[in-house]
Amino acid sequence: MKYYAAKLNDKGTVAIDDTLLVKDAPAAAGSRILEGFKPLFSAEAVVRLEQAGYTVAGKTHVGEFGLDLVGEFSHYAPQEGALGGAAAQLVAQGDVKAALGVDMNGATRRAAALAGVDFLKPTYGTVSRYGVISCAASGEQVGVYAQNAAAVAEVLGVIAGHDDKDGTSLPEKAYDYAANAVVAGKRVCVVKELLDKADDTVKARIAAVVDGLRAAGVTVEEISCDWFELANTAWQILMSAETCNNVSRYDGVKYGHRAANYKNIDELYVNTRTEGFNFLTKAVILYGSDVLSKNRYADCYEKSLKVRRVIADKVKALFETYDAILTPACGKAAYEAYAIHEAFGKVFEESVYTSVANLVGIPALVTGGVQLMGKQFDESVLLSLAACVEGKGE
Repeated sequence: MKYYAAKLNDKGTVAIDDTLLVKDAPAAAGSRILEGFKPLFSAEAVVRLEQAGYTVAGKTHVGEFGLDLVGEFSHYAPQEGALGGAAAQLVAQGDVKAALGVDMNGATRRAAALAGVDFLKPTYGTVSRYGVISCAASGEQVGVYAQNAAAVAEVLGVIAGHDDKDGTSLPEKAYDYAANAVVAGKRVCVVKELLDKADDTVKARIAAVVDGLRAAGVTVEEISCDWFELANTAWQILMSAETCNNVSRYDGVKYGHRAANYKNIDELYVNTRTEGFNFLTKAVILYGSDVLSKNRYADCYEKSLKVRRVIADKVKALFETYDAILTPACGKAAYEAYAIHEAFGKVFEESVYTSVANLVGIPALVTGGVQLMGKQFDESVLLSLAACVEGKGE
């Protein structure tokens, strides 16, 4: 498998996925529409890593705009056979200490689960989104891949904190993360409806994590929770609508791919976007355009915003009893190659496990092939729970 979209330093310690800008390095977000684009500045998260002494090894391939399962539909590195995310694979192999990825619809978490590494999508607004090739600004967040919870905490502590250049950045100047807090006495719930959807290997991974948590003095209970499907539908509507709006800037005029054949400005736009976007991105654009249309806005987009508030309240209520939610990160232990015309449905189906965290902005950590979600700003609780399962915590 080809991992790097652009190799920058053979001695680099961190990899950066191709939805984050690195100065003077190609940045295409896996799409032909951005072919040849090189930014004049780096993302804030990248700048902070470099200032802290980390060296960027290179830009890793991603699926076009992060819309697929784990990165399989990159224009520059299409995958065949067993699928896997490039950044996650590099971390798993030990080629880099850590990697940054943008979690918009769960692809980073699924990739981490398949590769057997950790990935933390932090609380929305704690890490600057300045320098992200944005699609769904209200839910996407820069996160960290690493081989264990302690390494995630180290890197996340470097990149988190307020940034004046990002309008969604929270005011706290810095955050402290730890993976060694006492977890005995914490309470974790397992969502039965999501567990039932998963294959036997994923169920076994959940069981192993449950055993590890209980051995560390954590109370784990199975609960019934019927709103994850609703949350997924709401996020897919909002994500598609925001993506439709954000990718409208790519038209072949100022940068990126430009169609060779056109007779007027309208044909330039149409031909460029037809050639530049893959089928999945076009499907998301069409769906987003539909839910934003006059006849559908109130029933789809506006209602999804209301559902977001309802789900946020339900999540808050659940966390009054439990410190974390344990779920699969994906329904399968492995993905095989499939036709892009099936992608919209497959991603929708698998996103039921991940969408809640994007919809309401809570942190979500993948470890041991499964997912832990926590309260806003409770990253250290999740990291410490993960570390105890990994044998490094209390």
